[in-house]
Amino acid sequence: MPGSPYTDLDRPPLDERRLRRALVSPHGPWTRLELRTETASTNADVAGAARSGEPEGLVVVAERQTAGRGRRGRVWQSPPRAGIAVSVLLRPGEPDAHHGWDAVPTSEYGWLPLLAGVALVETVERLAELDSNLKWPNDLLVDGAKCAGILAETVPAVDPKAPPAIVLGIGLNVTLRADELPENPTGLPATSLKLAGAKATDRAPLLMALLRSLGNWYGRWRALAGDAEASGLRDAYVDACGTIGREVRVLLPTGDDLVGTATSLDLDGRLVVRAADGEHRVAAGDVLHLR
Repeated sequence: MPGSPYTDLDRPPLDERRLRRALVSPHGPWTRLELRTETASTNADVAGAARSGEPEGLVVVAERQTAGRGRRGRVWQSPPRAGIAVSVLLRPGEPDAHHGWDAVPTSEYGWLPLLAGVALVETVERLAELDSNLKWPNDLLVDGAKCAGILAETVPAVDPKAPPAIVLGIGLNVTLRADELPENPTGLPATSLKLAGAKATDRAPLLMALLRSLGNWYGRWRALAGDAEASGLRDAYVDACGTIGREVRVLLPTGDDLVGTATSLDLDGRLVVRAADGEHRVAAGDVLHLR
């Protein structure tokens, strides 16, 4: 049947009811799940819901994005049902009496994309059985090629005194073929789980494992008011990060380049780079691994 989601047997559609049964629970972080056949951007959809007052825990999944975005306005595209495109709504600045969580200071929000990276590595290594690592701050690499990206966006509250919401988006290449891979303007090659020889490329268990891992780490982080050290998040990220110990070039938001050795991650999630003129702590930037 032309146009049927079942014509490509390597790319079966997701089952919304199955996902909801597995993930949505009053006791967990995910309170509502929407599966869309096509949308412009799951991040934009969740951001719109956040502006309308949607509570924490919304999950939006798309079989195809027509205008998915990465950092610096880059496009993230994939054929229908060839990857995972998911965004979640988090409100870490609001106390949660149900879970016994205090509000997290906004100064700790920068850990959220790093938290998502840890969840991605856990999922890919456990289910796909592939070695992977993270390029600070938000890329998942398999065999040195980009397989997934993370985009965190802040949505200001209507009340200027209220804390902002965070939209956390993840795009994972699952069954893309070589001729379908996106071009990366930074020069980093792309790959997919299938091309890398993954043991599992069924998107449903991958998505469920990813959201469970993300929810578990978010719960640990929130239970300790965003303390990445006490929750184990900082150590987990450092263990998974392939940038630390590498010679790097960092393109800073100012347009300047910083070249040096990435030595560690500080308590605020910033990359510590030792350059010729001393030590720098980088909060944002594009990283290139030099060797």
